[in-house]
Amino acid sequence: MNILKNSTVGSLVAQNWKTASVFHQHRIDFCCKGNISVEEACHNSGADPEEVTQKLDALLNAGVEPETDYATWPLDTLADYIVTRHHAYVTAKMPELLAYLDKLCAVHGGRHPELFAIRELFAESVGELTSHMKKEELMVFPFVKKMVRAQRENQQTGTPVYGSVQNPIAVMMHEHSDEGDRFQKIAELSDNYTVPADGCTTYRIAYTLLREFEQDLHKHIHLENNILFPGAVELEKEVSPVVREKV
Repeated sequence: MNILKNSTVGSLVAQNWKTASVFHQHRIDFCCKGNISVEEACHNSGADPEEVTQKLDALLNAGVEPETDYATWPLDTLADYIVTRHHAYVTAKMPELLAYLDKLCAVHGGRHPELFAIRELFAESVGELTSHMKKEELMVFPFVKKMVRAQRENQQTGTPVYGSVQNPIAVMMHEHSDEGDRFQKIAELSDNYTVPADGCTTYRIAYTLLREFEQDLHKHIHLENNILFPGAVELEKEVSPVVREKV
């Protein structure tokens, strides 16, 4: 398989979650911008395509099994997992991280003014993610579950108020892209979460939590953009009479 030419970043991670570690190493976005080829992603990030390909080949050819094959899960199970695992994580960590960043700004902001920009960006993320997750939980995920039930019972769904599930999904994916861009700026401002020489324990904890938050968000968005949302779009073609007529 010609990984560079024929595979998108998102599809590789959807097939085997462990490939995400390779993309993490090279700062390649596999979630928000995962619908491009590995070659294009390497070009965009400045990574060496040959090095990335060798690492991916080694991992895939070693027969390493995915940690969890999310692509085989029923869509309703995956939606529930995203809420209980990733939405809950975001909700729990946001206030904790804000408190650490407030303390860093107060103690170290004079010598490291980039902390104020990092804190502002994360505060923006708090507001946007809170609204975003609520829309998914109240609007998108319930309809996904309704479609799964309809398929199992060989029934058809009615048409949701937003016309097609593709409409809110497009909005969710746009918002995912915004969050990906926001955390890319945070990573750049923090020198990829590198604690400065005069950094204290709080500094180290805050940057460790920020890095973990970003990594969890990447997986969270990947599960939606590359598995749940495409699956929902395809399922709607099967169970929605309106969409089936258009297809």
